[in-house]
Amino acid sequence: MRYISTRGTAPVLNFEEAMLSGLARDGGLYVPETIPQLTPDQIAALEGRSYEEIAYTVMRTFVGDVFSDDEFRGIIARAYEGFGHAARAPLKQLDQGHFLLELFHGPTLAFKDFAMQLIGQMFQTALGRKGERVTIVGATSGDTGSAAIEAFRGLDNVDVFILYPHGRISEVQRRQMTTPSEANVHALAMDGDFDDCQARLKDMFNDFEFRDSVRLAGVNSINWGRVLAQVVYYFSAAVSLGAPSRAISFTVPTGNFGDIFAGYIAKQMGLPIDKLVVATNQNDILHRCLSGKGYHKGETVPSISPSMDIQVSSNFERALFDAYDREGPAILQLMDELKHGGFEVSQGAMQVLQSHYSSGRASEEETSATIAETLKTSAELLCPHSAVGVKVANEQRVAGTPMVTLATAHPAKFPAAVEAASGIHPPLPARMADLYDKEERVTRVPNDLVALKEHIRRHLTA
Repeated sequence: MRYISTRGTAPVLNFEEAMLSGLARDGGLYVPETIPQLTPDQIAALEGRSYEEIAYTVMRTFVGDVFSDDEFRGIIARAYEGFGHAARAPLKQLDQGHFLLELFHGPTLAFKDFAMQLIGQMFQTALGRKGERVTIVGATSGDTGSAAIEAFRGLDNVDVFILYPHGRISEVQRRQMTTPSEANVHALAMDGDFDDCQARLKDMFNDFEFRDSVRLAGVNSINWGRVLAQVVYYFSAAVSLGAPSRAISFTVPTGNFGDIFAGYIAKQMGLPIDKLVVATNQNDILHRCLSGKGYHKGETVPSISPSMDIQVSSNFERALFDAYDREGPAILQLMDELKHGGFEVSQGAMQVLQSHYSSGRASEEETSATIAETLKTSAELLCPHSAVGVKVANEQRVAGTPMVTLATAHPAKFPAAVEAASGIHPPLPARMADLYDKEERVTRVPNDLVALKEHIRRHLTA
């Protein structure tokens, strides 16, 4: 399996190289040169199998010969053994034809664990085999950072630095990043918003002298391995509801577009998906774009669903790449225009996007109301991000086609917002009950590339 850049000029890599690189050297994102297919019979055979078995079948072809069959099975087993539910990604019914896919049973209570735990095991295996070390730098709007730190803390071959926007994430999200004591992990509270953190991360990757000297690797959703891991739960959910004999729709609360792009990959592999619905909060650049209003950055407004407070959705570049018939120069031009505020999507590309994706948005008031209403009607307490998804899904559901809404985080990660909406203070699971008692370890850093690079160099493990 070969991987190419969305901007067309970076070297073609294998899976391991693309995974360890993160961002392509031309600034683009790696995607598979071709999408492997599963036949209806192969999809049907997934029904009743464990999550780990489904993961192996779905991902194996993408990995190529980087890992042996036994190595890859072992990687998958170790990645998910710490999850708090035997089904890993269980479905819960909310209403007739409407289901919630619970993706918050991992060690940090968010969907990011599905990808990050797998990536951590793949990095450890690949680097250990080579006797090499890398420096991971990530940017987070809340959940990616804690999942990355949990996956990589204490590993022998990795230093981890996570940038998060100071004062713009929940206390639980912050503490999950700042309380681990392992010397190889570093939480950096950066001045600015998530888009600033993401921009500085990309600046570091595009500074080749720095990138090469510290052996920079990325685990943000720009990393193809992250997207690949998320493809699996579309298959596990769909076969539980009757695929491939009937089509399933999915609604995904998303800010950086990686989770819903994974659904698109599942569809391209042959999974019968009817609708892929993008659900946004008040920072609704994706909804505006998919409604035909262009992709134009606005001000990022803090919300009760902070992981979606994003104006530059990195993985949208992958969707645009396919919509523009995989023309790298076209994507490079759009990304140059984005530096100056935004761009219009051509009519042909918009038709392609709208053939795969629809969208909706939820205001702060609608999000809180959905938390309260879902608790009343379905006895299910939602986090604010999942509530955005449920609100939009209820507007887009079609009789006869099951709708699955992705529940991306546990409500206890956002206790203040959930309690304000429902009157219930969601407790942390017992295994995390001491989170508020642990000492925090964090460094406040400026929104300054030179200062960030200097800090990282100074704190690398010898």
